[in-house]
Amino acid sequence: MATISDSIDIYAAPDVVFESISQLENMGKFSPENTGGSWKGAKGPALGARFRGTNSNGKKSWTTSVTVVDFSSPRSFAFEVTVGPFKVAHWSYEIAATPTGSTVSETWTDQRSKLSKRLSGSIRKDREQFTRESIRTTLEGLKAHLDSRA
Repeated sequence: MATISDSIDIYAAPDVVFESISQLENMGKFSPENTGGSWKGAKGPALGARFRGTNSNGKKSWTTSVTVVDFSSPRSFAFEVTVGPFKVAHWSYEIAATPTGSTVSETWTDQRSKLSKRLSGSIRKDREQFTRESIRTTLEGLKAHLDSRA
């Protein structure tokens, strides 16, 4: 099971960062693959809340079922992603206060089975390298957005 993580310093308080990463419409702005999503039976982010994630990569698009598994404002936000009955990934965000704002860490843990990896290879054969780059792009987008408001 591969795990990839990266961090960035942002000139925004932890509560401001937490608000940005826990809102579906924001992550669709920052991520090169996630395009947002919609809450299922919930009005917004909360522990146990479920949402339908929307994604695209090149000409391919797909949806996922997602459950929030950690909602500890303003320190951490995490969710589990599935497609049908199959586990896909665990995503988490950790936020630590710094003298100038926050350090944000984004972590992806691949939870796909061998079969799921083969099937998802039609979308991206280089999932781990892409995810490493995607996390960096997402964090830089989040930083640019929040730093511009500081």
